[in-house]
Amino acid sequence: MVEAEIVYEGELRCSAKHGPSGAVVETDAPVDNHGRGEAFSPTDLCAASLGLCMLTILGIAAGKAKVDISGSRGRVTKVMSGELPRRIATISVDLEIPLPADHLSRADLEQAAMSCPVHHSLHPDIEKVINWQWTG
Repeated sequence: MVEAEIVYEGELRCSAKHGPSGAVVETDAPVDNHGRGEAFSPTDLCAASLGLCMLTILGIAAGKAKVDISGSRGRVTKVMSGELPRRIATISVDLEIPLPADHLSRADLEQAAMSCPVHHSLHPDIEKVINWQWTG
């Protein structure tokens, strides 16, 4: 179990302190929802968490396979629904892995990343678009 201490700082800004490490993340409401957009919004963090979790699980799988994926990177794009209730409609994750497309571990690595806990935790109505680019 992991706890986070959360605080409403005012002016649509919040902070979350990670219990085990003490690391702090700040959020701000987006411009299109009364905020200043000066930090990640909570839904931005949710979307980014998908890409981060996929890279983390990919790293675990690569380590087990003794494959170096250092320098892997990605881009996460979040699209909010146009109707109420306000919610995330689509998360696109573009991953760039510095291995050749014909790498023997490719299928296993992709399968591992697709099994990340965030992917399984997101509501099934959220469209998840995953694009792989193998650049080695």
